[in-house]
Amino acid sequence: MNLAASTWTLRRRVLVMLGVVGAMLLSVAGAEAVVATKNREYTDVLLMQVGPLRVQGQEMLNALLDQETGVRGYAVTGDPADLAPYEQGLARERATAREIRELSVKYPAIVEDLVVVEQQADEWRRSVAQPVIDTTNSSGTAAGQALLTDESRQRFDQLRASVAALQEEIFIAREATARDVERTGNLLVVLLIIAALVVALAGIALLLSLDRMVLRPLTTLAGQVRQVATGDYSHRISGAGPPEFQRLGEDVDAMRQKIAADLAEVREARERIEWVNTQLQKQAEELTRSNRDLEQFAYVASHDLQEPLRKVASFCQLLQRRYAGRLDERADQYIAFAVDGAQRMQRLINDLLAFSRIGRITAGFTEVDLSRLMGEVAAQTEPARQYADAELTWGDLPVIRGEEPLLTNLLVNLVSNSVKFRRPDVAPKVHVSARLVDDEWEITCQDNGIGIEPEFAEKIFVIFQRLHAKDAYPGTGIGLAIVKKIVEYHGGRVWVDTDVPEGTAIRFTLPALPADVERARQAAGADGSTAEASDVDRSGSDAAQRSGDEASTTAATDVDAVSSRGDAAGSGAETPGDGGTVGEEVGAGRPSSGVTQRTGGSTDDSGPQAPDGASGNGTGGMKEAVR
Repeated sequence: MNLAASTWTLRRRVLVMLGVVGAMLLSVAGAEAVVATKNREYTDVLLMQVGPLRVQGQEMLNALLDQETGVRGYAVTGDPADLAPYEQGLARERATAREIRELSVKYPAIVEDLVVVEQQADEWRRSVAQPVIDTTNSSGTAAGQALLTDESRQRFDQLRASVAALQEEIFIAREATARDVERTGNLLVVLLIIAALVVALAGIALLLSLDRMVLRPLTTLAGQVRQVATGDYSHRISGAGPPEFQRLGEDVDAMRQKIAADLAEVREARERIEWVNTQLQKQAEELTRSNRDLEQFAYVASHDLQEPLRKVASFCQLLQRRYAGRLDERADQYIAFAVDGAQRMQRLINDLLAFSRIGRITAGFTEVDLSRLMGEVAAQTEPARQYADAELTWGDLPVIRGEEPLLTNLLVNLVSNSVKFRRPDVAPKVHVSARLVDDEWEITCQDNGIGIEPEFAEKIFVIFQRLHAKDAYPGTGIGLAIVKKIVEYHGGRVWVDTDVPEGTAIRFTLPALPADVERARQAAGADGSTAEASDVDRSGSDAAQRSGDEASTTAATDVDAVSSRGDAAGSGAETPGDGGTVGEEVGAGRPSSGVTQRTGGSTDDSGPQAPDGASGNGTGGMKEAVR
């Protein structure tokens, strides 16, 4: 028997032990279920039958007392209204008797006492109550009171004694039921104690078995494994105890042999890893040197490369101003080409610098109110919008965490882009709105411009990708690349929504503040609806932000503005500032006054073009796209 038991697996041993304990617990549980059922039955009888019987017994006595009081009152006053307690008490007596009969089906002694009470009540009414009532009606109150003798009182006292006997029988039934409830409850507690003892004994037996069958063999096996782990790979590992642990010892020993065989490969791999680490260190040093070179290039580009360009542009503009009209038409055209080329090179350098600085030169994230920021955007894009007679509106915009200069640059680029790519003879309308989608704010800049073909929806965010000739729409082709980099730097994404009926809708996301997300979830829970993105557009014209300037956006004023700009663009009569950059763009990584300086005119045969600032050339210009 012992030999057969020694070949049992650990699973089989545990299952046998659990089976024995389970059978014992099931037996105890069955007994507990039977006792609990009886206890429940006794409790229901106590609460639903015996308890209400006591109440009904007292109600029976009250009904009889009301009858006796009504008869005495009527005999004294002769007023029929004083018989109301008698009649009400009679009705209550009969109703109470019915209730007692229904509740005392299992108690024949109570039914017998109830019959006695009813008989004595009927006898009292026949011999006392009714004669008093009839005599009072026919002969007056004095005759009625004469019938209320000591004998009548004794009859009612006998009736009260019968009611007391009924209540006593009800009390006896209640006490018997309460004892049954207590007895079954105590038995249930005993069974629970027995179950607890079975569980405790089973736990002790399980602990002892685990110590003998699991812990000791595992401790022995762990000691052998630790000996191998110290470096003694020649030590053979053997298992003891149940068959599973013996097989485990064999498997661990096989693993030991494999580890010993792989030691040479491990040493070789370690040498290779050290060599790779050395190469990575060299690459890291090379990357650090490359970053220093890039920073040096940025410095040179922002100072040394721009100085010759400023000088060339300045003197070309002076030539254009001084000798315009004195030379032949071709000479004026050549001078205009030189000015335009120098200015475009300046814009390109500034845009590259702005693009490279995003995320590298940072002032840290703060809470930025985009509604307030739109006022600054409206001020910076005002010249371009006045030139194009454009309308800029925005809804309720959120407060987010980000870098205010970069976010200003982002919105200026988008608004300027919408103003620049407008349809001929259609006043541009630009609207900026926001809605909360999950834990992100989805912000949309939508216009009524020329639109973007779906096949170019991704291409427009690639740096230097131009889909129009520079004569059609000026710019460097880097604006939307800057937009994309700013959005991704803030943890969002940007795309073009090609499903709008007209114009272009550029959408981007920015992480929402936890407080905004929590408020949205609470509002969704209060409404009983799932959390959906809610568009919170509120029409807010930028003209309201600049009180008193509303007249500057009217069509009549723009006629003069366009005319004056066209004349200035055609003549190129601009004087460079004191060493400043002519046509320097707003927002290219430096403070902006919100006013874009005009550059020289265009030589396009179609007539004078809008100045860069008026055509929406924000930081680095805007992305030129087929719309």
